[in-house]
Amino acid sequence: MPLPPSSSSLSKGVCMHLPPWFWIAMVPLVSWGIVGLLQKLSTNHLSAEWAVIWWCIGMFILEPFLYTSPSVLLGSVRGLMWALLSGAFNALGAWALLAALKSGGKASVVAPFTALYPVVVVFLAPLILRESITLLQGLGVFCALTAVVLLST
Repeated sequence: MPLPPSSSSLSKGVCMHLPPWFWIAMVPLVSWGIVGLLQKLSTNHLSAEWAVIWWCIGMFILEPFLYTSPSVLLGSVRGLMWALLSGAFNALGAWALLAALKSGGKASVVAPFTALYPVVVVFLAPLILRESITLLQGLGVFCALTAVVLLST
């Protein structure tokens, strides 16, 4: 009787079939996980408004290392408009997150709750981007919402 594959060979097989974007997406998973703690620590000592300002400064400090294009105006006007609108909504969300932490919210509850923003994307993507959502993805949204309810009790 053949032996079952070892766990190391199973994990190698799984890793080999993951798309390249998965590994890139691990960066925000880890960095935003750390941010959840840093945001609470900053709002223990600063107002939400000042925390957002320093958050922006932190982004500008890192930007030269990430931005390699010769001009910020490369791209279509429509693309620039969507990017500016995205930045405005991002700033609004960051301020509200920090305000929730400053007003006494626990980082262990507020961060996971606000991290459910992809649920909004899941509902809007079929309408605006004409993307389809599978039953399994819908089940994932249900599990995420259940997790937040359990975390907040």
